Amino acid sequence: MSFEVILPFLRPIEHLILDQDISEIMVNGSSRVFIERRGQLEEVPGVSVEEKTLQVAVKNIARRLGDEINDERPILDSRLPDGSRVAAMFPPCSIGGTTLTIRKFAAKLFTADELLRIGSLSPEALEILRAAIIDRKNILISGGTSTGKTTLLNALVSFIDVGDRIVVIEDTAELHLEQPNVVRFEARREQPGSPAVTIRDLVKATLRHRPDRILLGEVRGAEAFDLLQALNTGHSGTLATIHANNARQSITRLASCVLQSDVQLPFHAIRSSIADSVHLLLQIERRNGRRVVSEVVELERYDPDKDRFEFRVLYRVNERRETAHANAVAV
Repeated sequence: MSFEVILPFLRPIEHLILDQDISEIMVNGSSRVFIERRGQLEEVPGVSVEEKTLQVAVKNIARRLGDEINDERPILDSRLPDGSRVAAMFPPCSIGGTTLTIRKFAAKLFTADELLRIGSLSPEALEILRAAIIDRKNILISGGTSTGKTTLLNALVSFIDVGDRIVVIEDTAELHLEQPNVVRFEARREQPGSPAVTIRDLVKATLRHRPDRILLGEVRGAEAFDLLQALNTGHSGTLATIHANNARQSITRLASCVLQSDVQLPFHAIRSSIADSVHLLLQIERRNGRRVVSEVVELERYDPDKDRFEFRVLYRVNERRETAHANAVAV
């Protein structure tokens, strides 16, 4: 960890930052502090940070990280050297006082077998995903914030052939790969004297570096169009993550991201391109504090006459962890 960068400014919550069982600390103004411990949110009684102290701390943290937050720029979104996230908001945008959220980078890397052991993956889902990666299927992993999308992606990479050349594209480096032929690209925010390097820039550049596999840490915007272009020109076996509430919504979200590129294509053409490019949809979510792969769906085709995708459910877990297989559905 690299919390020594910020600890001098946050002594009232130092013990929370150093507690390895706590994955996230949320300071809701000066009066209330909440944490996430083992997937569960809880309030920390008797802990508070005075508003003036909190504002000074956030400003110092921003400077230490090469960033800035003030009345003109009331939003901070920064990273510690180890990848942990520090987000803050100043009044009046944050009505109840300065808000600070620290999301720790997960130092422990879970293998697929470990995810199986703790119940995040079932044996059946694991075998489906193993076969899909070996068969070079393009897989979109979807889920909400802090559901473990990156952890799952990192675990699944172990099924990629060691002879493949892998190009990893991330907003901030989080993935850790053991394969020998790995190239890592990381986006850069605009800085004084240095223009931004976006995820879209990196996706475009990736194709000139002979990737056998592309791993995209998260699809957020216009880079979705360039990713589809890559998938449609022979770059199979790609894995990417995206924010969505369920597997089918991930396709709608992907289409919306493509539109951000200002590409002059009809919407049905974009949806058809997605159906040609993406083979498997994988949903991960939280259930009772546990991160669980809840659904694996095959994207079969796009029907332009009915303007809908057709899916086949390969695996699904319900609240009782029962599964359903090969159920044909269309939306």
